[in-house]
Amino acid sequence: MTSDAAQQNTDEAVTVVISRRVIKGKGEEFERLSSEMTERASLFPGYLGTNMFRPASANDPEYRIIYRFANRRDLDGWERSAERAEILSQIEALLVQPTEREVTSGIATWFTLPGQNPVQPPPKYKMTIVSWLALYPTVTLIFFLFGEQLAQIPLLLRTLIVTAVVMVAMSYLLMPRFTRWFAFWLFPKRERDIR
Repeated sequence: MTSDAAQQNTDEAVTVVISRRVIKGKGEEFERLSSEMTERASLFPGYLGTNMFRPASANDPEYRIIYRFANRRDLDGWERSAERAEILSQIEALLVQPTEREVTSGIATWFTLPGQNPVQPPPKYKMTIVSWLALYPTVTLIFFLFGEQLAQIPLLLRTLIVTAVVMVAMSYLLMPRFTRWFAFWLFPKRERDIR
């Protein structure tokens, strides 16, 4: 791997999905320690945020915690820290089984089913097709509606504006909807389990 490729891999934002099954009656203590873990992580370089999903039902008593860092190097710095290790040992003592952990990056984090615990990302070819189905009409609409005005703006500024609008629309508006609409194809096993 070239040094440029290695640098690109460390510069890509990473998402960690943690699954923890808490001993019955220890949920309150677990949530307090998880909040403290989040506070500590927020002080580290590259920290982008955390979401906790409480157990969805008695049939799925698992907590899922998703946290994000700007790149792999920052994530590694947090995960090797004494601040994390101290809280982690207390959290592990409250669990039925050891923590399960998965690291994802790139657009895979767009593909979660709203209102449900995070699931394994779909295959890359499916994510690519669904992303393109959202991206193509969005870009086409922008140029159809604002093409004349955009043509008068210098290329670099025009590209900056269009990509900023498209990325915000994809992340907050389009991909949550497209993921729901195409869930039958993206997550076929998950859909069978839900029914």
